[in-house]
Amino acid sequence: MTAELQAPARSLGSWTIGVVGMAGLAAIIAGVYTSREVLVAVAVAMAAAVGIGWPHFLRIPAKKTLAAVIAVPGAGAAVAAGLAPAPGYLDWTPAFIALGMMAVFIVQLLRGTGQAQRLESTLGCCAGVLLACLGSGWIAGARFNGVREMLLVAAISAAVALLAGLIRWPDSVVAPLGIVMAGLAGPLAGLVLSDIAVLPAAIFGVVVGAVLASFRRLATLRGAPLNVPAALSMGLAPVSAVGSLAYFIDKLLIY
Repeated sequence: MTAELQAPARSLGSWTIGVVGMAGLAAIIAGVYTSREVLVAVAVAMAAAVGIGWPHFLRIPAKKTLAAVIAVPGAGAAVAAGLAPAPGYLDWTPAFIALGMMAVFIVQLLRGTGQAQRLESTLGCCAGVLLACLGSGWIAGARFNGVREMLLVAAISAAVALLAGLIRWPDSVVAPLGIVMAGLAGPLAGLVLSDIAVLPAAIFGVVVGAVLASFRRLATLRGAPLNVPAALSMGLAPVSAVGSLAYFIDKLLIY
C-alpha cells in the first residue's frame, strides 16, 4: 500500500520538473529574441529559483541562509554577463562562483544544526552555487556573435531531452534514449534553422542529453516526492547549466 501511494507522488514530481524546465527554456529563448535586459532578468529569476529550491532538494538545515548564498552569486553572475565588455562576457562568473562557495563554507562552519550532514551539505550547496552561476552562459551566448539560432538549437536539444525524461521507464533505458534523441535533434534543428554544421550540433545535443539525464537520475535517487521549491530548482538547474555549455561549445567548435 505504501508503494502504491508513493508512486503517484514521484510521477507528479517528475512531470512538474519537466514542465518547469520547458517553461524556463521558453522564457530564455523569449529573452534572447527580445532584449538583453529581458534575458538578464530571466537569468536572475532563474538563479533565484535555483537558490531558493536547492536547499529544499538537499533537505538540509538553514534553508533561507543557504538559499541567499546560492541565489545572490547566480544573480550577480547574470548581471555581470550582461554588463561586461566584449569579449570577456564571463570574466566575472568565476569570481562569483568562488565568493558563493566561500560563503557556503562560512555558513556551514557557523551554523549549529545538522553537524552530521555538514560535509554533504557543503558539497551540495557548492554544486548549487555553480549551477546558479552557469545560467550567465545564456547571456554570454546571446552576446557572443549575435547568432541567436545557436541558442535556439541548444534549447530544442534540451527540450527533447527533457521530454524524454518524462517517460516513466527505468533510467537505464531513458538515459540512453534521451542522449540519442538530443543528439539527433541538435543537427536537425541546426539544418532547419541555420547553417550550423552537423557535427558540432550533434556533439552539443549529446552533451546536453547526458547532462539532463544525469539530473533525472539525481532526482530519482532522492527517493522522495519534491515540494514546490525543490521541483522548481530541479527543473531550472539543468537549464541553467545548458547555458554555459551552449556558450563554450559555440565558441570552441563553431566560431
